[in-house]
Amino acid sequence: MPELSERKVTAPDPAELALRASAAVGADIDRVETLHGGSSSFTYSAQLNGNNPRKVVIKVAPPGLEPVRNRDVLRQAKVLNGLADAPGVMVPAVLGTDAGAPPEIPPLMVMSFEAGESYEPVLRGGNPGVSDAEVLTRAFAAARMLAALQRADAGQFEDERETDLEREVGRWERAFSTVDRGLQGDGRADDVNAALKAALPEKLPPVVLHGDYRLGNMQCVGREIRALIDWEIWSLGDPRLDLAWFLLNSDWRHPNRKPGGDRMPPVDELAGAYEQASGRSVRDFGWFAALVRYKQAAASALIVKNNRRLAREGVDTASMEENIPRLLDWAAQFLG
Repeated sequence: MPELSERKVTAPDPAELALRASAAVGADIDRVETLHGGSSSFTYSAQLNGNNPRKVVIKVAPPGLEPVRNRDVLRQAKVLNGLADAPGVMVPAVLGTDAGAPPEIPPLMVMSFEAGESYEPVLRGGNPGVSDAEVLTRAFAAARMLAALQRADAGQFEDERETDLEREVGRWERAFSTVDRGLQGDGRADDVNAALKAALPEKLPPVVLHGDYRLGNMQCVGREIRALIDWEIWSLGDPRLDLAWFLLNSDWRHPNRKPGGDRMPPVDELAGAYEQASGRSVRDFGWFAALVRYKQAAASALIVKNNRRLAREGVDTASMEENIPRLLDWAAQFLG
């Protein structure tokens, strides 16, 4: 998805947001300030006053656009509310919502502010502020939390469409169809696509999927994971989808690894921790490992294409472009 700045969307007025957020939670909110967050909505920090003053987060859909898909902040509030009491799952608490009058007045939600940092060891490289012991503890905690997330009651979201495996392959096939042959790995993408379609596994009962499950989407303090954030693309679907994405982004062999990005535990140990916590062995996992590498290659190709189109200065996607065929070759290894 393009960044909000690429869509030239005007940010909401902070004073107006403060009034709406105050009404949503039934208490005074002020000091609304821009906060780094997802690329599909606007995110702010603010001060909740009253008997229990504290920092909160306001997330609002972009004004002027229909609040659908990853811009649907009320849908994100729904899953956060549904997981609020799920044992072993740490998510921000939803304090209030306002449906607005979209698209001119966009919907918003007010959440608890979870202190910490979101650090991605493999793809961001070294971080001297986080020790090796903290990285290891967070990684295994994330594996166990994924198992806990998948035990949450998916039936409460029965109105949500399930992510279909064949459609998921088709989604990234369409992405590849929009880029030149060089960004398709000179035919490698076609080969992996055909192999994925020929070996579709039997699906497992659907669970709640985060959609981008990795340490970089978790607020952590020391060795502790405080919250799993950025629920813009959550869905229901096969549990191996989130697991495969988590393990890919934890793997030192990732071609996009940055210097110092070898601090995570071996992926087979993370997979073992997940299996122990979930109480079941993972089967047909090679297909999902191939799918997420195909997906990341396609996403990389889109980023490179958009960067070329926009001619953005100071954005170096050369290494990303070089790694597309490597990701595709890596995917092929899991498909035989």
